[in-house]
Amino acid sequence: MYRYLSKINKPEDLLNLSFEEIDLLSDEIRRFLIKNISKTGGHLASNLGVVELTLALHTIFDTNKDKIVFDVGHQSYVHKIITGRRDRFSTLRQFNGLSGFPKRNESIHDSFDTGHSSTSISAALGMAIARDISKQNYQVAALIGDGALTGGMALEGLNHLGSSKTDLMVILNDNEMSICKNVGGISNYLCNIRITRTYRKLSKQMIGLMSSVPVIGIKATNAAVKIKDGLKHIVMPGAFFEEMGIKYFGPFDGHDYRSLVKALSEIKKISGPKIVHVITKKGKGYSFAEQNPSSYHGVGSFEVNKGVETSSTLSYSNVAGNALIDLFEKDNKCVAVTAAMTNGTGLDDLKEKFPQRVIDVGIAEGHAVTFAAGMASAGVKPYFAVYSTFLQRAYDQIVHDVALQKLPVTLLVDRAGLVGEDGETHHGILDLGFLNTIPNMMILAPKDKEELESMIRQTHTCDFPVAIRYPRGKAISIESSANDDVFKWESLKKGDDVVILAVGKMVETALHAAKELLQHNISCEVVNARIIKPFDKNFLTSVSQNHSMIYTLEDNTISGGFGSNISKALMDMNYTKTVKNISLPDSFIEHGNVDLLYEKYGLSCERIVERIIKDYNQDKILEEIS
Repeated sequence: MYRYLSKINKPEDLLNLSFEEIDLLSDEIRRFLIKNISKTGGHLASNLGVVELTLALHTIFDTNKDKIVFDVGHQSYVHKIITGRRDRFSTLRQFNGLSGFPKRNESIHDSFDTGHSSTSISAALGMAIARDISKQNYQVAALIGDGALTGGMALEGLNHLGSSKTDLMVILNDNEMSICKNVGGISNYLCNIRITRTYRKLSKQMIGLMSSVPVIGIKATNAAVKIKDGLKHIVMPGAFFEEMGIKYFGPFDGHDYRSLVKALSEIKKISGPKIVHVITKKGKGYSFAEQNPSSYHGVGSFEVNKGVETSSTLSYSNVAGNALIDLFEKDNKCVAVTAAMTNGTGLDDLKEKFPQRVIDVGIAEGHAVTFAAGMASAGVKPYFAVYSTFLQRAYDQIVHDVALQKLPVTLLVDRAGLVGEDGETHHGILDLGFLNTIPNMMILAPKDKEELESMIRQTHTCDFPVAIRYPRGKAISIESSANDDVFKWESLKKGDDVVILAVGKMVETALHAAKELLQHNISCEVVNARIIKPFDKNFLTSVSQNHSMIYTLEDNTISGGFGSNISKALMDMNYTKTVKNISLPDSFIEHGNVDLLYEKYGLSCERIVERIIKDYNQDKILEEIS
């Protein structure tokens, strides 16, 4: 079925193929990607766009010793396929299967673990300088997208690279996209390079012309230099990079393998920092993905001949976006901020209604938070919608620029908890730990869609920072008590023997567990501990007086989470009975189906019931002995 792909078991096998055969191999790889990702899900459009580029890189570099650092890494599938992992590709993103990102423990060809954007230049520069210090002989290249180049860390890396004079090649994969269409000055700058094909020719002609003009005297010479510098910025592509001390080459057609190999082999010989600008088409070779690359960035399973079907399921992201529409209609000072995730965080409809008040800052979470703080200080009400895992990148800004000044910025923390197949770099299991440590911060977690709407509505007038964390996936409804005050806990089910204090998504699990426990003659109260910081001390005091077994339940790591804080508070209350924290361990959680991960780490309904039954019976035995 795959005449040429079946022959590629290691990168060196590419050298056995002609240019024409490489073109046929590229087509086979695209068919292979579409077929497999349609079953496993994954990042489709980005990988379809880098087939020829990846093959060219592996032709020029020997990754048995050379280092290729993939920025983000969701475009590393082709790399995995040709580095001996083709036969395992059906396990991609599955529990105990191949990761969807580069993993050093998975292959010698994976030089650095990635998952978040804008890190490749810094990591690659570190490798290159380490090489020089240890007097080793290998090449280093960083593959970064134009979207990731908007991240502050990427610019910091470029700044250091230009001054270091270190031999390092940066390949700029320019497809005009991150997840959503790129925005900002750098995007516009690259666009100008793309569309002006006569730049290089004009540059040579103009510089040659200016060099031939005779000048007399210092003033005339200085004037000529200034004119030449000005013209260089007008007609020369890559002047931005050249001024930083990085040699610029391009732009090149990222789908022309023959030209890429020729260019890269020559550029590789040039020492020092260099950037190679390559233009690719996201989703190339699959019409559905070419026409709508945003929808094919990350996909679930789908039928190849039909493409990805639009889901009618209402997600928590959609609920948050719709709740903001209501607020924006009533208050013209509300503004939403996104870091290149308008679609992912459910802000599409909001942006359509209020285009001037939904601001995409690009992949720049730290800037987004401080930008929101600046708006809040000037009387505007900002909402920053961001995935939990990406909020980690703005910790200092939350502390220093928002909380310290007690500014009313609302963080809509999407994808909190386990998210599944993207694994360690994308699970949102640290937010409670790092947000809990920040003074002046309120943290809320809704049990269902109605409560999320209510939290967004009720916190609108808060004059301090608020974080509302909610999970990925389908938004559900749970029957509530009469208490709609989100600043207080609520009891959803009464019970005398044990009590579970659950937060967010885990409330539903706790209710199922309580129902199962009743079959074992254990009466379990379930409390929706929806306000995590400051927690409801009065309710906790009441719980401690009425129960001898208290459990906390959260989809966050144990360190610094909800359970840790409750255990400390109960200790301060001199509570001497049983307190148990059910949470994720103090470790990074691998990729896999969410239900499988909950089961493995003791957060499934069945595992919770087993644990409580065991603890309860042991306590009974101890009581009888005493």
